[in-house]
Amino acid sequence: MWTRGFSRVTASLQHRTIRTNADRLWKSIEAINQIGATPAGGVCRLALSDEDMEARHLFRRWCVDAGCQVRIDSIGNIFARRPGRHLDRPAIMTGSHLDTQPTGGRFDGIYGVLAGLEVVRTLNDLKLETDAPVEIAVWTNEEGCRFAPSMGGSGVFAGVLEYEYVIGQKDRAGKNFGDELRRIGYMGDAPIGGTTVAAYFEAHIEQGPILEAEKKVIGVVTGGQGKRSYDVRLTGREAHAGTTPMPARHDPLKAAAQVIAGLELIAQDKAPDAVTTVGMMQVLPNSRNTIPGEVFFSVDMRHPDPDTLEEMNLAFRADLDKAAAEHQIKQCVSVASEYPATEFDPDCIAHIREAAVDLGITHRDMISGAGHDACHLAHCIPTGMIFVPCENGVSHNEAENASPSDLADGCDVLLSAILRCALD
Repeated sequence: MWTRGFSRVTASLQHRTIRTNADRLWKSIEAINQIGATPAGGVCRLALSDEDMEARHLFRRWCVDAGCQVRIDSIGNIFARRPGRHLDRPAIMTGSHLDTQPTGGRFDGIYGVLAGLEVVRTLNDLKLETDAPVEIAVWTNEEGCRFAPSMGGSGVFAGVLEYEYVIGQKDRAGKNFGDELRRIGYMGDAPIGGTTVAAYFEAHIEQGPILEAEKKVIGVVTGGQGKRSYDVRLTGREAHAGTTPMPARHDPLKAAAQVIAGLELIAQDKAPDAVTTVGMMQVLPNSRNTIPGEVFFSVDMRHPDPDTLEEMNLAFRADLDKAAAEHQIKQCVSVASEYPATEFDPDCIAHIREAAVDLGITHRDMISGAGHDACHLAHCIPTGMIFVPCENGVSHNEAENASPSDLADGCDVLLSAILRCALD
């Protein structure tokens, strides 16, 4: 399929200015987002759901049509490889994820997967054989909204998470990760991490407002901030809402409100980089006339500096101890996920920056505020990330939007960065 006679000199010059097929990329994104489409214009494609299965099937068909060799490992990660001139050479990998939030957008994750596919299709159009194989990865359960922890597939691949721990997780309906992976037919037989990878590049929407505000198209991501995510359960005593005097109450919801207000102050104290979020809450028995007996809520804290993140953690724990004592309730805190601040590979960063310069695309260096599969992979593979703007910085929302031209520019930078590695 690929021409061995393609001039090495020509290839080395052309890869700096090659453009991908913007219309084909956009149509592919639109087509796959029909799977799990919501009436409000977003996507609900939860990990290991029927919709996830259907999207995986479509992606595999497209990859086979593009001449790729497809394999699936036992955590459900999909790898589609375009062979290179040297079959035993470590691959240059790109990719992201297919799963979404329950009310997710049309570009989070899927853009990185289909940008990788568009890179392969463009190489095919050019009949350009690379020295190293080029491989597209789909990582299982990046979002973590159905099964915790997030970034499960990439975490197991990178050795950051234990395989048995991840496949043993259950969703809120009590369904087991491993059982659901088998049910949709994606517990593959390829070994996890069975091949070596020379570099990993991930294209993604920014999920924040900086690029749009500064009128830049490419974010050259230098690393990701650290994260602490907890499950908090406060237990008090159920009692009658009308007959129990205020001083006699052991109300875990009042304590939770106090802790949550404290989290806001913690983030303000460590501004501008600190963020704290409570995204989940359950109140039991959830009755209008009953003082709650138990409250569950999630806590998410992030900061790029590990020392500052630890200070935030200590402040949160102190607030929790104070609230539990004041309201005479019990507390139980468990770690849902935790990862340190990540620095991406200097060479990968340079390849992305140089690609943007050569293509004449505006760019800036930046830190990722969100967690990505790339943050796990950076522990074992030289890694870089490419951001493109999203409208008003909105993500994890059905209103999430990105322009076809920005997506195409990001894909062009991705292709150029990959070829800087794959043609050496």
